[in-house]
Amino acid sequence: MASLLVVIFCVELAVQLVNTIGAATINGLIWDLVVRLPIPLSREFAVQRQKQKEYLEVRRELTGTSSQDEFAKWAKLRRKHDKLLEDLEKKKAALDGSRTKFDRYLTTARLISTRGLQWFLPFWYSRTPMFWLPYGSFPYYVEWFASFPRAPLGSVSIVVWQGACTGMLTLLVETVTAILGLVVAARQQPAKKEKPNTQAAPAGGAETVPDGDGAKGTGRQQTGAASTATKRRA
Repeated sequence: MASLLVVIFCVELAVQLVNTIGAATINGLIWDLVVRLPIPLSREFAVQRQKQKEYLEVRRELTGTSSQDEFAKWAKLRRKHDKLLEDLEKKKAALDGSRTKFDRYLTTARLISTRGLQWFLPFWYSRTPMFWLPYGSFPYYVEWFASFPRAPLGSVSIVVWQGACTGMLTLLVETVTAILGLVVAARQQPAKKEKPNTQAAPAGGAETVPDGDGAKGTGRQQTGAASTATKRRA
């Protein structure tokens, strides 16, 4: 049952991707892809964008026209502005309805192909062995657990295989998410730059003398000057 093994793994992988990326994000990406295809819906969006562009031009021209000095031109632009706005609102309501219907169909298809298969396959293939364990390599309770709930003893049941795939993919997603988080945090952390030493040396190369020693030196200079003056007078 190699094909069934792959199917179970792909279903669990799809479920993990939906849980990680988000159903709304996936719907938005598929919708953006659909509206770029050559289908009637994409042409309606092209017409909508053209009308929006025309509406903005008329609105800009209407804003720059004086209702007193150029009343006739202003009234004509006003009527055109109101008509374009009404058409845009109707078109937007129709396109929003198409988007809502698309999201409903896509959500239904996604639930059937993921959650539906998650429940249906284990029920339908509950007695089918996914693969067989080596004979006599494991104790009885291990073989019983591996074959739970209704697979032949000594084989691995679809429920156990599904649980193993879910656990492995969950661990893988958490590991990748943690690594990406660390990489992003490391890139966003600002690099610490060393601050240069901006202390300037005293002018004339003189050494800075502490306040206490400087006071004592000044006192000694004053005492020496007084003694010299006394000797000269004598």
